[in-house]
Formats: sequence, structure tokens, C-alpha cells
Amino acid sequence: MSRARYRIGTRGSKLALAQTQQVIDLLHSFAPEAEFQIEIITTSGERDSRPLTEIGGKGIFTAELEQALLDGWIDIAVHSAKDLPTEISSELAIAAYMPRIDPRETLISHNGERLLDLPRGAVVGTSSPRRRYQLLRFRPDLNFADIRGNLDTRIRKVHSGEYNAIVAARAGLIRLGLTSEVSEIFPLDLILPPAGQGAIALQCRHDDIRVFKLLEMINYQPTALAVMAERAVLKSLDVGCNDPVGVFASLSVSGQTARSGEKLYLRAVLFDIESHEAHHAEIWGNPKRWRTLAEKISKQLRKSQKKAEQN
Repeated sequence: MSRARYRIGTRGSKLALAQTQQVIDLLHSFAPEAEFQIEIITTSGERDSRPLTEIGGKGIFTAELEQALLDGWIDIAVHSAKDLPTEISSELAIAAYMPRIDPRETLISHNGERLLDLPRGAVVGTSSPRRRYQLLRFRPDLNFADIRGNLDTRIRKVHSGEYNAIVAARAGLIRLGLTSEVSEIFPLDLILPPAGQGAIALQCRHDDIRVFKLLEMINYQPTALAVMAERAVLKSLDVGCNDPVGVFASLSVSGQTARSGEKLYLRAVLFDIESHEAHHAEIWGNPKRWRTLAEKISKQLRKSQKKAEQN
């Protein structure tokens, strides 16, 4: 009997390949007879070295992977969930989410300083308006410079003194074994991450039942519910992954399914691009009603923003 074979598409960075290998290892634990072939696909976000705010658009790190799925070149696409736009082709589906790891942001500094210990006017490397606005609330004297490249490259620029510090997702540092570089881990009360940070999303063709059933075996429902709620907030606000919005959902569950009485906690921050004012909202509710919770918290944020504009 021939073995089942699957082509898995991924970006070619160390982090993307590490994530893809984790996916393959988990799939093998459920389907030990299956064979997986990795296909490295370069995205427009990797070809274009400009700051992300200048590139604009959605799906700059995912569009080519999705097209490879649509063309039948690959069977599965591995994405960092935070990179996926909220609108995807009706011919595609997110069939599974891997268990999420630490979604928090970290500071990596030249001399190991924490945020409050950085010298006045320190240069912090980040291309994220969301990170900049949240850091400025605590250190309005900081200067920011755009930074691109993989984690190794960004860390080298800190060690060389090109930047006093950078901000990096802890999840990526964990997956690459680079947590020793961290000077400070920011609590979620200080910096909210982007939707989906720390989670890996697995995408396939909507009508590919063979692959869909395979991926369903490794879908981790607590992560799926949380990330779907976070993504629904972005969709309701009509913003993308590069807009100044932080959002995080947490679900206290035991096992794969939410039981009666358990709650989904959803919190978000929206920054006004002109005034840089922060608008916060939070909500508790039934995990099964994640779409409704996302819509409600989005309305709270827009109401706060509108009220501020009128004052």
C-alpha cells in the first residue's frame, strides 16, 4: 500500500521552517505512515525590503502560499496566524491551529536594560505602529526606527549598537531557542499583541476532504476559539495586521472543548492614527459566541474613538 503524501508550503526563514517542522512532527504522531515534502515559497513581503507601513496591503507574507494552494502546487500552507488577513478566498479554509505558545512581546537591548532603564532618547527598532504607540505611553522620549529581517539579523543589529533595543515576539524566540537574548518580557497589561501572535495556522483547499480530515486531528480548539475571536475583532474594525490594534483572547479550558460555565476573555486596544490616543475595551462571554463578543468589543472601541473625536 502506497503512503499518503502531502506537500507543505512555507516561507524559507529559520522561524518558518522551525514552525513547519513542528507541524510535521505533530502530524506524524497522528499519521505515522504519512510522508511530507516541504516546499519553500518566497512571499512579496520578503522580496520587498521597504518598511511594512510603506508596502501596505494585506497578505504580504501569505498571498503566494495561498496561491500555491489554489494552484494545487501544495496541499497545506503553514502560516504565522498573525500574518493572515481576515479575508481569505472562499476556496480556502483554515483547517487547524496548533497549540499557542507565549504571545507576549519582549525587549532585547544592547546592554540588557529594561524599558525604563534605556537611555533617554534611545533608538528602538520596530516597524510596528502598534508597538510604538504602546511603548510611547510609558517612554514618550523614545525614538523609533524601522527594522526588517529575520530575528538573527535584528538581534545582531542590537549587539552592534545600531539600535539600543528592538521589540520581538517571545513566541519566535522560543521556537528558535533565543530566549536568552531577552532583556524584558512585557506583560499583556503593558503591550497587547497582534491578533494570532504565538499561534500557527494551517490552511488547505476548502474542498480537499483528505487534507481537511488530516489537519482536523491536530486542531487545538482553545487556540482556535481565541484566535478566531481576535481575527473577528480586526474584521469588525475593518483593519489589518499592520494597523495599530492590539487584541488578545484567553480561554480557560481543560482539554479540547469549552465546558458549561467557562468564559472567553477578550480585550483590545485601538490607537487613533492622528492623535495616538488609546481606546481600550474588554469583554467576557460564552466561547461559543466569539463572533458576537468580537462585534461587541469592536463597537465599544469605535464608540470610544468617536466620543474622543467629539470632545
